Amino acid sequence: MERLKDFIRDIPDFPKSGIVFKDISPLLEDHAALDSAIESLCLPYKGQTIDAVLGIEARGFIFGPLVAQKLQAGFVPLRKPGKLPAETFSVNYELEYGTSQLHMHKNALASQARVLIIDDVIATGGTAQAGINLVEQANASVVGLAFLIEISFLKGRDALNGYNVHTVINF
Repeated sequence: MERLKDFIRDIPDFPKSGIVFKDISPLLEDHAALDSAIESLCLPYKGQTIDAVLGIEARGFIFGPLVAQKLQAGFVPLRKPGKLPAETFSVNYELEYGTSQLHMHKNALASQARVLIIDDVIATGGTAQAGINLVEQANASVVGLAFLIEISFLKGRDALNGYNVHTVINF
């Protein structure tokens, strides 16, 4: 997995001053690196019953469907406000640089569905915790959370205590 780090570039002061953005574009542009990343995200969940993979907007939409396909599961997008056309569950949450909101269609998950939440980065854990909250509102269960990148000094994993958290690359 150390080789995958070579495909992540730092963009200082984005989206605001003091933030170092982890840009995954070089990884996405390389077929072998992308394939390795998807295989690594799936690894702990192969052979488990996963009914749906939930991808968090926006970069979770890149990895989520690919992981869902490999795990033979459906894909459910977790979206920002005003992006889903039917009735939704919603949750407000804190980011390391502000606040936001996530939505999920109310009929997206069957009761007791087993889900895997996917995103590109875990930083403070706020976005992932919002995803968990949406799953719980639907009376489904979180099998695990998988992230391409973990920014470990922000201790986002601590916000997900009690959940199976898998990361591929650590910074």
